[in-house]
Amino acid sequence: MEGNTTTSQKSVRHSQFLCSGEQEYVHKRKQVILESLSSLGINCSEDSVPHITLLASGGGQRAAVGLVGSLYQMAKEDMLDTVLYLGGVSGSTWSMTTIYSDPQWSTNMDAAVSQLSGPGVELKEALAWLGERAKEEHFSLTDIWGMDLRRLSDEASRNVTNPYPIYSATEMNCFSNGPIEGKWFEVSPHEAGFTELGLFIETSLLGSKFQRGELLEQKPEMDMVKLQGLLGCALAHEDAIKDYLPPWLNVPGQVDGSTEEYMRVYNALVTLVAMTRSTIKDPTALSDLDKLQKILEETFNDSKSAWLESKSSEERKNLAQQLSLKLLNEVETWSQSLEEGAFKTHVSLLTSQVIPKIMKWEWGTTANFLYQYQDSTVPLCLSTKERIHLVDAGLLINVGYPPFLGDKRDIDLIIAPEYSAGNIFETLIFARDYAAEVNKSFPEIDDKVLEEREWPKDCYVFEGKETELSIVYMPLFNRNNCKDAEEVKARMEEFSTFQRPFSQDKIEFVLKTAKNNMENNKEMLLREINKAVLRRQNKR
Repeated sequence: MEGNTTTSQKSVRHSQFLCSGEQEYVHKRKQVILESLSSLGINCSEDSVPHITLLASGGGQRAAVGLVGSLYQMAKEDMLDTVLYLGGVSGSTWSMTTIYSDPQWSTNMDAAVSQLSGPGVELKEALAWLGERAKEEHFSLTDIWGMDLRRLSDEASRNVTNPYPIYSATEMNCFSNGPIEGKWFEVSPHEAGFTELGLFIETSLLGSKFQRGELLEQKPEMDMVKLQGLLGCALAHEDAIKDYLPPWLNVPGQVDGSTEEYMRVYNALVTLVAMTRSTIKDPTALSDLDKLQKILEETFNDSKSAWLESKSSEERKNLAQQLSLKLLNEVETWSQSLEEGAFKTHVSLLTSQVIPKIMKWEWGTTANFLYQYQDSTVPLCLSTKERIHLVDAGLLINVGYPPFLGDKRDIDLIIAPEYSAGNIFETLIFARDYAAEVNKSFPEIDDKVLEEREWPKDCYVFEGKETELSIVYMPLFNRNNCKDAEEVKARMEEFSTFQRPFSQDKIEFVLKTAKNNMENNKEMLLREINKAVLRRQNKR
């Protein structure tokens, strides 16, 4: 099923079929799955091995921890080796990129769990990495978001112990102004490219310069730190900042581009303080960061009266510029007041490299391999740009359904643990609408089920017709672990997407919750896996 086999490896591959590397991995992985099914008492022939995907949602730390809990319990119940693919977006990709550092992670989930609370990165080490990235042509805020210097393409030559990973992002220009075909971007150990356009390059060439589909200049492959930044930077898009507006600012007539610009600067600085805090242990430095946090909060709150008094958009535009500069000046003044020493040196380097990017709000910048690509299917938002901006796919759909729809990977069953905030079932609705727009099948969703969104069950099965895929949908907080809708809401607030790193107690709670959801639904999962075998037989 190889498409365009005569195409040079240094050029763009145009095909809706799997590349040869993924085909080979899938073929070998099916032998592992066949043995696993046999051990579970499920009859299956070699040519009827089902294509099962475990598809984790986004949701910040809640998703990162929850996914590890789900995988741990699946391994404990001897079901993890039935999975062919593992897909993620946003927060779930944080744990995916981490656990895949171990070539045998699926056989040692205790080690994967221990990584959730393992040692962090020292500030000196992080800044050394940042200094090197800052020399690159496409340095952006993404580089500070994600110290793992592996390359994803390193995993292309591994054995098939683990499910095949598929990561997702969205292209920011197309997300805002382009057609659906240019929005979803997938990355695997072998290839990276636009899902619906069927245009891919080798993952090792992502970031290299192309023109008219041919490689002009090969650049070093981005490391896993930058990849984590691409996949998990939900703040990158302007619309995301609306979720962080304080009540006094989130009122009709006050929210416009100027308001959001100011909020972006404030939130980026607060996030930078939190990230810096996580890399140091020195009590004096931590105290200094507390002072900066307080200064930023007081400066922001002091701007309330000025914002409320501004009447026109022009006034707010000027005010946003003034107040943004005031915040940055406060950081500079604080930086200069630090005692001479290593921490002050490190802070100076950090602010000099990052603050200019905050003002430009530049994320996910990488060379565009479709620049001047000669094909009418490529939208102008891609073919005319030398650079693309890859950001958190959760901005479009907070579960990575698109790469697993249609004939390319021919999926029989998706197991979808849901860690998202917001409305339960929202990701399913978005995925269903996306599938309809690109003319791909999706299982029917009963409107009566949607009425349970505020207090959902712990598991739903959306059955595909005949040879269509089915979805097992598993909300993290549900009727089995929350006594009513109010408790579901309270849990979501307690484990909100954007907050400081989880305490050990919070990590343990989310882990246990995700494990219990899998354990409680083991029999149902086995039934659906068995149905997936029958579905594969029917396809034959």
